[in-house]
Amino acid sequence: MRTKQGAIKLFSLAGIGVYVHWMWFLAAVYSLQTRGQVYSSFIWNVVEYLALFAIVLMHEFGHQLACRSVGGQTHDIVLWLLGGVAFVSPPQRPGAQLWSIAAGPLVNIALIPVFSALIAVSAHLGWDDTHPDAYEFLHNWWKVNIIVLIFNMMPIYPLDGGQILRSLLWFPFGRANSLLIASIIGFIGVAALVLLAIWWQSLWLGVMSVFIVTSCWQGLKQALALSRVAKLPRRDGFACPACKSAPPQGAFWRCGKCGQSFDPFQTLAVCPHCATQFSSTQCLDCGASRPIGEWSAAPLTNPG
Repeated sequence: MRTKQGAIKLFSLAGIGVYVHWMWFLAAVYSLQTRGQVYSSFIWNVVEYLALFAIVLMHEFGHQLACRSVGGQTHDIVLWLLGGVAFVSPPQRPGAQLWSIAAGPLVNIALIPVFSALIAVSAHLGWDDTHPDAYEFLHNWWKVNIIVLIFNMMPIYPLDGGQILRSLLWFPFGRANSLLIASIIGFIGVAALVLLAIWWQSLWLGVMSVFIVTSCWQGLKQALALSRVAKLPRRDGFACPACKSAPPQGAFWRCGKCGQSFDPFQTLAVCPHCATQFSSTQCLDCGASRPIGEWSAAPLTNPG
């Protein structure tokens, strides 16, 4: 949630908080200055940037609502320098992950005929002569939506395209290997972005490349950790209520009070070193935390 640090809350909708990071305003100032000659009135530049805000926000709400529809947890939306971030926790199933990610770009696809119809109507009404700024704005709104769609669909992790690729790879290769492959492809893709940033002398692409490299590195480490966890022997009689995976055998959980490692399924979530009772136990496969009593009631499976 580091992106949320330095953000201010604008409003909540459907229980989802919408935040704007202070870096979003830097991007706004840069955009307004560089596009100052597009319209006859500066107010249209402001309207255009608010339109970008709306498109990104609708895209992120697509992720959130899709995640809810498959039983996942939704948190907040943060708009920052590089666009928007929807903090969602879909169930650890490839289909649920795929729908939660794909719903964002699908919003942009659904907007294409809407914006195209508005342009067609405005052309029919002769706005290119009578209201040239409004006519130009509609065309630019259509272009911005297309740019957001194309950029997000690049198969570079952690962009939507890269996460969609990871979800598709999950079906044949499993959770850990799919993330490993997507992260490696992301490293290759970001190399192309770096070259493009140098060629275009684009600071924004350079910053985006740094963000992607960092995310790919984190994804690679997570994939390796998931691979190690998946190979561990599993405990009978317990299963995660969220992902239905049986927990690994061993002292892989650390007490938040004394710092000692222990196995909560041997001690019923009581630290044997300091006697601290924990109200929930985290799944090492999907990250969900549930009371220990709920683990014993779920049907058992091993993670894919």
